[in-house]
Amino acid sequence: MISDFDDFMVHQTSNPVAQPGPSDRNFYDRYWFNGFDRDGAFLFEVGFALYPNRHVMDAHFSVSKDGVQHAFHASRRAPRERSDMRVGPLEIEIVESMREVRVRITPNDTGIECDLIFEARSVPLLEPKNVMFDDGRLIMDTSRFTQLGNWAGSFTIAGETTPVATERTFGTRDKSWGVRPVGEPESGAPGLLTTEPGVYWCWAPMRFDGFCTQFGTFEDRDGNPTQLSGAVVPIYSRAAEIPRGEDPGHREMATARHKIKWVPGTRLAESAEVELVSKEGETYHMTLEPMIRFHLLGIGYQHPEWGHGFWKGDEVYAAESWKLDEIDLLDYKHIHNHQICRAHMGDQVGIGTLETLVFGRHDPSGFKSILDGAP
Repeated sequence: MISDFDDFMVHQTSNPVAQPGPSDRNFYDRYWFNGFDRDGAFLFEVGFALYPNRHVMDAHFSVSKDGVQHAFHASRRAPRERSDMRVGPLEIEIVESMREVRVRITPNDTGIECDLIFEARSVPLLEPKNVMFDDGRLIMDTSRFTQLGNWAGSFTIAGETTPVATERTFGTRDKSWGVRPVGEPESGAPGLLTTEPGVYWCWAPMRFDGFCTQFGTFEDRDGNPTQLSGAVVPIYSRAAEIPRGEDPGHREMATARHKIKWVPGTRLAESAEVELVSKEGETYHMTLEPMIRFHLLGIGYQHPEWGHGFWKGDEVYAAESWKLDEIDLLDYKHIHNHQICRAHMGDQVGIGTLETLVFGRHDPSGFKSILDGAP
């Protein structure tokens, strides 16, 4: 099991790096990125994950542009070498840790290609751990950091190449790892959480001139937060200016609130408000106006064929497209979505991502069942 990374002082257990500490089949390590034009002309996202105990590595690239969402999916048998981050023609390269990442899809028969560089503009911000039990069994135990940045390069869909200019293409990335439910379901009696299934998640990193705000919350069916976080973090003009380690300008909020106005008959946000309150009582109040939407089906979430961690074969890839105005917004596959929003805070105007994932009853939203629409 010895691999190249065993030559570095990175071990967290007494085993080789290629052998995870947890034996849980759902242990994973995952990258996610998005990039968007500041005027909402396009939104692309990348997902890339390793499931070592499932022996699977999968990758996704998806673009929302001109009312159509295109998606590239790939999967392979997981390599032993952790530095081998390639699935089919899609590859992730860490050019400089916490500073620069390259995403490439080389020419292939799907017609989807890209060569994109993410350059950080903020420190990586560690979010609260996400821990969940089902009838005493740990089913989720994850860590995640989030970082904002700029993109440069290009992507190509069906022979049409779109340039990605660093001065007008912003984005967010996260890196998460741990245990979460993925892949083929296990056999045996169903967990007790399935007696009334549901989740409410809202996440909204927003970028303004010189700083960004971060907000995330899980809520129960009555609207009570079960996880809540907010922060204000400096934005830097160049990656070289970002402090190593802790950022002295990082401010954790004392509390946060939000409100979503839903498009009637759907679970898609029509607009939103987010309010962060600092420990000193300073308030950051934002209104969010969606410009372009993206369904996370494109990077594997709730995908019936290309879901995360599924065994597909030693190396396979494919592509698909759909028109956004023709999909059923209450279909289970399409509920999880991102919308790039214009953010207004007093006289400041920013931009960022609004993520919503809402299944089941949520009284403050007016949702009564697993997949009904807003009143």
